Amino acid sequence: MKRLSLRSRIILILAALVLTTLGGGLISMWHTYRMGHVFTSVIDTAVTGLQAAEELETALVRQKGLTTYYFLDGNPDWLGQVEQLNESFNTWLRKARDSAQTANERGILNQIESEYLRYIFARDQVVQLYQAGKREAGAQRHWAVRKQFFAIQALCDQYREIHKGQIKDAWKKSRAQTRLIKGMTLVALPSVLVLGLLLAYILLNQILKPIRILSMEAGDVDIESPLPIEMTALRQRVHSLMEDVDQTQSELQQSRAHLLQAEKLAMVGKLAAGVAHTIRNPLTSVNMRLFSLERSLELSQTQQEDFEVIAEEVRHIDNIVQNFLEFARPPKLKIQSISPSEVVDMALQLLRHRLESYGVQVELDRQNHLPQIEGDPEQLKEVLVNLLVNSCEAMGEGGLIVIREEEGVAEPLGRVVVIRVKDNGPGIPKSVRDKVFQPFYSTKEEGTGLGLSIAYRIVEEHGGWLSLKSKEGEGTTFTITLPCREDAAWARS
Repeated sequence: MKRLSLRSRIILILAALVLTTLGGGLISMWHTYRMGHVFTSVIDTAVTGLQAAEELETALVRQKGLTTYYFLDGNPDWLGQVEQLNESFNTWLRKARDSAQTANERGILNQIESEYLRYIFARDQVVQLYQAGKREAGAQRHWAVRKQFFAIQALCDQYREIHKGQIKDAWKKSRAQTRLIKGMTLVALPSVLVLGLLLAYILLNQILKPIRILSMEAGDVDIESPLPIEMTALRQRVHSLMEDVDQTQSELQQSRAHLLQAEKLAMVGKLAAGVAHTIRNPLTSVNMRLFSLERSLELSQTQQEDFEVIAEEVRHIDNIVQNFLEFARPPKLKIQSISPSEVVDMALQLLRHRLESYGVQVELDRQNHLPQIEGDPEQLKEVLVNLLVNSCEAMGEGGLIVIREEEGVAEPLGRVVVIRVKDNGPGIPKSVRDKVFQPFYSTKEEGTGLGLSIAYRIVEEHGGWLSLKSKEGEGTTFTITLPCREDAAWARS
């Protein structure tokens, strides 16, 4: 034992305790099963055979009595009852044959059947003599039949004693197994006691004592104090250390995220300021000139297509500049009382032609208009427009977008309104789902990576959250959760 480690010793003793307890339990279960099997066997064979022997003897005795009644008063009804008892005797004789398991039992039943047939034949002769009026001859023959009766009765008694002996043997086996279990229990109990004492010694001297010393070093604990106090002090100290570690790790992660975000914001701020002063004004002038040229020039089909491509690319550059500016200097919220359902309708109306150009079908699942919330309708519309456009671009040509409006409760916001935008596109790979809301991250070649980041920030500024659920090959669902005014929510509930 000294060569084994503390862990090995504890495991060894616990294994011995478990095996001893398990062995005792298994033996008890085995004994119970065996007892049940023995008594079931007794019930199925011995008890059935014993009952058959009793019924055979009863039917035989009643036949004798009814036959005697007939000899006394000559009433033929007694003979009818004798025939019924004869059928009962034969029935129980068949049951006894079905339950017989040994050659001895079957031999006795064969003797009973043989003697019973001779008895029936002789009894019928006596009855015929009485019916013919030869009562003296019938009486003499009657005494011979009585000997056959007593012979059959003795065979029934012998058959009954065989099954009584089987029951006694089963009882003896049961008592022997019980004594065996008692003996094994007397051996197992001291073994469990010794192993328990050994385990207690190891726990007290090699585990709890070092813990006691450690708890004294971790806090102000009296050496003479009870064990629960030192364990409480140690537990509190460990919990405190764990909380400090978790808090420190969380703060480090937040600091790192804030630092990265601050670097990105600083870079974007500088970039947006430069872009705003150097690009946006020329772009405005270019747009105005393009608009003027489109109205005044007569262009061929090819020139018209080139002109539209140029105009579209200029608008694309203008959108990029606008996204940079919104991300670097987000506009202040213009809070007012609105229903999110109205914002959904505005976004769909704004994108009606674009959705048609993509061949996208939109289904709006709305039971009732959502209750009033405090928010900026224009910026919330921008969030929905961004999500719908992303879904269209992800699905390509065709597809289905389902917008579902719901009300509910979400902690810690309380009463909330929920807008789900679900598409049946290819979905977002699991490897990039955690990055889609990060600034400048985009899977599109011409994307800026700011659309979902701006949408996420707008929803957060409204006190809610924007979440994502996607499965590759089945589509993506964006969920907007916003707090609503309690009075409006309860008024509708």
